[in-house]
This record gives sequence, structure tokens and C-alpha cells, in this order.
Amino acid sequence: MKILVTGAAGFIGMHTSLRLLERGDQVVGIDNLNDYYDPALKAARLEQLKARPGFRFERIDVADRAALEALFSAERFDRVVHLAAQAGVRYSITHPHAYGEANLTGFLNVLECCRQHRPGHLVYASSSSVYGGNEKMPFSEADAVDHPVSLYAATKKANELMAHTYSHLYGLPTTGLRFFTVYGPWGRPDMAYFSFTQAILAGRPIQVFNHGQLQRDFTYIDDIVDGVVAVMDRPAEPDAAFDGQSPHPGRSRAPYRVFNIGNQDPVALGEFIATIETALGHEAVKEMLPMQPGDVLATYADVSALAEWTGVKPRTSLKDGIERFVGWYRSHYGA
Repeated sequence: MKILVTGAAGFIGMHTSLRLLERGDQVVGIDNLNDYYDPALKAARLEQLKARPGFRFERIDVADRAALEALFSAERFDRVVHLAAQAGVRYSITHPHAYGEANLTGFLNVLECCRQHRPGHLVYASSSSVYGGNEKMPFSEADAVDHPVSLYAATKKANELMAHTYSHLYGLPTTGLRFFTVYGPWGRPDMAYFSFTQAILAGRPIQVFNHGQLQRDFTYIDDIVDGVVAVMDRPAEPDAAFDGQSPHPGRSRAPYRVFNIGNQDPVALGEFIATIETALGHEAVKEMLPMQPGDVLATYADVSALAEWTGVKPRTSLKDGIERFVGWYRSHYGA
């Protein structure tokens, strides 16, 4: 198949593209290569992809409607995996317009191109952040997600609503994937595991928010990619059992689905830090800080729907995943 991967120079985008190339698909990758974090890391990820046959890259911003329309007109994509986005909860508080441009305008452009050119399936990145103020655990796709606590979360919820509209109006199969705290080699420097590793090796204090009283469902990148590819290979279908009197938020009479992808194993922040310390062989100096705006106390994924739909269930332990990340970090940065 010929597959468009947006955000191909990103963390999940690079790993997804590699997996697709390894199995023989053609991949056209696009990315705007912005400076939200170190562009050199994005360039290094792209070098991993450019070395593989079947990959082609174009520097395109999904918010650039004309450029995206020209790309879709020139190609015949069998699938679209839309991973380009402005990420980050805290950054959305200080740079809100970046989220409107990338996550709303950009996603609308992708939807319109898919409407016009009809790939067999659009798979797009949502986020566990959509669960916002929900406290019922584990988080399920059957739960309403109407109380976001960050603009980032609100844009991802909006993406799910926009996708449903296009599935309903135009019969476009769409599947949204709610990623839960993804980590691993080639990851994002703004994520805690990456910044903690940098700081510990440099002998700097790490910032521990809410005095460590947080839990996250850390999910290793290979498990995320397993889910992305398996979902991509099974286009969304209408749910024959959908009940308009008691509608399931993650399903529809239209070809529309939403799935969690998480490790189904929430880990306390203290245990997470201890795992990094063990892998590095160094103890962290901790700076205890209050809860940050936009943060949530805990995330915990129910992945039973994903497992039923695809047979995929995350399996990588935090210890194994952190050890792999630390190995990559030391190799890549000579640390």
C-alpha cells in the first residue's frame, strides 16, 4: 500500500513509518520540522527513514491547505496516518494559537483532502488527555469526555468530533487513537522520561510536580506502533448494535471508531523515577513542586476494545522500556 504519514519526523511518526517500510509498504512522510523541540533530533529521525527503500519525504505543514491539496492530487494514498500535531499540555497554555493552527485547521485540511481523494481509511492521533476531569478508572471509550482541562485536550476532543462528522456525512472510515504517555528511543525531549534522564546525567535537579503524587499509564513506543498498524489495517465500520437512545461515544452508525492505546498499568511517579535511576545507575536530585495547570492526577487505559478489534494488547514492562530508552540515549548522545 501507499501510505501518507503526517508528522513523519516526530516520535510516533518515525517509528510507525519504519514499521510500515519494514513490511514493504510505500510511505510518503510529511512534516513541518518546527522548533517546538530540537530540530536536530527530527532531522536525525528522518535520516533513519531516508535510508530505507520505499520512503519519500516532503516538508509540508498540514495547516498549509494548498500544499496538502497538491500532495493528495499528485498521489493516490491507500491509507492516511495523521500524527502531525502540536503536542504538549503546558505549552498549550502559553501558545494557544499554535494548537488552533496545527490541531484544528491542520486536521480540517486533512479531512477535506481525504473527502476529496478517498483513501481507504484515515487513522489519526487523539490523546488520553481528552479524559480531562474524569475520575472513573480505568478510562474507557464508553465514558463521556466532556470536561477537558487543557486547550490541547480540547483540540483532540474536537478532532474526534470532526472525524465523526466526516464519517457520517461522507462515509469516510476514520479511527482515532487515544495514546497514553508514550515513551521510548527517539522520544520527545519535552517528555518527563527524557528530561529526567538529561538532568540526572548532568547532575541537575529534576522537577517533580504535585510532590510526586501522580500516576501515568506509560506505554512503550513499540506497543503503540503495534496498535496503529493493526488499526490501520482494519478500517472503521458502522456499529450494527449502536443505540441512539444510549449512544456509545467511541462508536457510531457511521464508519467511526475511537480506541485507547495504553499499557493498562498505571505507575506512580516515584516508581517511574526510581526505574530511571536504576537504569542510569545514578540517583536523582528532586525538586518538589505543586500541581501544574492542565495536569491530571492519573491516567489508566482500558484497552479491551482495542484487543477485541485487533488482537493487539500492549506487553512491554516499564523496566524493559526504560532500559531500552536509556541504552538509546547513551548511544545517541554519547552520555
